[in-house]
Amino acid sequence: MSQNLYPSFGVLLVDDEAPFLRSLSIALERRGGISHIFRCEDSREALGMIAREPIGLVLLDLTMPHLSGEALLQRIVEEHPDVGVIIISGLNQLETAVSCIRQGAYDYFIKTTEEDRLIEGIRKAIRMQEMRLENQEMRRRFLSDTLERPEVFEGIITRDKGMRSVFQYLEAVSASSQPVLISGESGTGKEAIAHAVHALSGRSGPLVSVNVAGLDDNIFADTLFGHHRGAFTGADKARAGMIEQAGSGTLFLDEIGDLSLASQVKLLRLLQEGEYYPLGSDRPKRMRARVLVATHHNLEQKQRAGAFRKDLYYRLRTHQVELPPLRQRRDDTGLLLEYFLAQAAEELGRNKPTFPRELPVLLHNYAFPGNVRELRALCYDALSQHRGGVLSMEVFRRAVGQGAAVPEPEHEASTRSLFAPDQPLPSLQEVADLLVAEAMQRAQGNQSLASRLLGISQPALSKRLKKSQPE
Repeated sequence: MSQNLYPSFGVLLVDDEAPFLRSLSIALERRGGISHIFRCEDSREALGMIAREPIGLVLLDLTMPHLSGEALLQRIVEEHPDVGVIIISGLNQLETAVSCIRQGAYDYFIKTTEEDRLIEGIRKAIRMQEMRLENQEMRRRFLSDTLERPEVFEGIITRDKGMRSVFQYLEAVSASSQPVLISGESGTGKEAIAHAVHALSGRSGPLVSVNVAGLDDNIFADTLFGHHRGAFTGADKARAGMIEQAGSGTLFLDEIGDLSLASQVKLLRLLQEGEYYPLGSDRPKRMRARVLVATHHNLEQKQRAGAFRKDLYYRLRTHQVELPPLRQRRDDTGLLLEYFLAQAAEELGRNKPTFPRELPVLLHNYAFPGNVRELRALCYDALSQHRGGVLSMEVFRRAVGQGAAVPEPEHEASTRSLFAPDQPLPSLQEVADLLVAEAMQRAQGNQSLASRLLGISQPALSKRLKKSQPE
């Protein structure tokens, strides 16, 4: 795309006063960042423009020759019910305003109303229209279970249904200009998802990434907003901030859960106003980039604890995806093992080794606290030590032996019972038999792996299995 228009749908201004159309267009672009604008001075041509162009919102005057605003409103509601309409009139009449709202207008403004209120009302209508279109698109994609641009996700190796749902959701909201919150444990692929969102959006600018963990308030402001020469001691020359470097692209703020409260205020204002001040400047600049944020923290818990602003949290979660940990994507471990071994072999200039059949089973039963990143590191480590023949399982066995199961959250562990409270408890022998059967099922019949899962020797497991067999 040569340029990024906001919003993704067109905003049609209909008024017979050409000077007002020009001034409103300029105000919308400069003060509201709204650039996808169409103008119509003859109300009789408005319906034709709505049919030809991708119009999603109409700003409509009431008092016009030929076809009045109220008559045009009625026809738009009947013929184009998906198009929103805002009335901007010189008439300050309550009865007329109520009549227009009843006919289907989204809002009613007076031309003499202060400009800030008018522009904010239009931006709010745009956000509502974006959400309605996104909901329609999500329903269509989930019902058809399709991906229109699967090539964007080729670098994310998975066949998990939960991940596929994430991809479908991201496709549905790709045209939006609203922030996207990407959450998930460390190593689940949040940065890869950010790259996919940027590719889906088709934005003309680059993806600029900033890890905000550990940045104090002053460095955060300078990093994002930039500064003018002489703004502070040592500022010998002007420097463009990351927002300006992103241009019409995407700004990705990683580890947003570690942002200080003072910096959270600055980020909130940036998202609300779409404007920022470089350090040492009293003239605002408009942000054209889309903002993506990522965190491994539970922001809802942090805002309840007072460590994260509630208003910023709700602003960020307009669009939100939660990436499942690898222990919930167990069917992906075999795919990822193959992929990372091939990738490591190519980088190290070696042939991809064969591996024991029990290796995927071993990994299938490992909790992977480091998720995909940990599996990748294990594959590279194993291949770097490989000297020929079948790949040794020693690196993987050490990880599985040292890695404890990932603990459940305290509030879940304290309220969940292993046994139904209205049923009698099983005997120790029954529990032991059930555990052995489950371990053998997870190990796919491999006694060596099953004994590791149970923490006993293979002869001890074999003895138990023989005892449990009917005579």
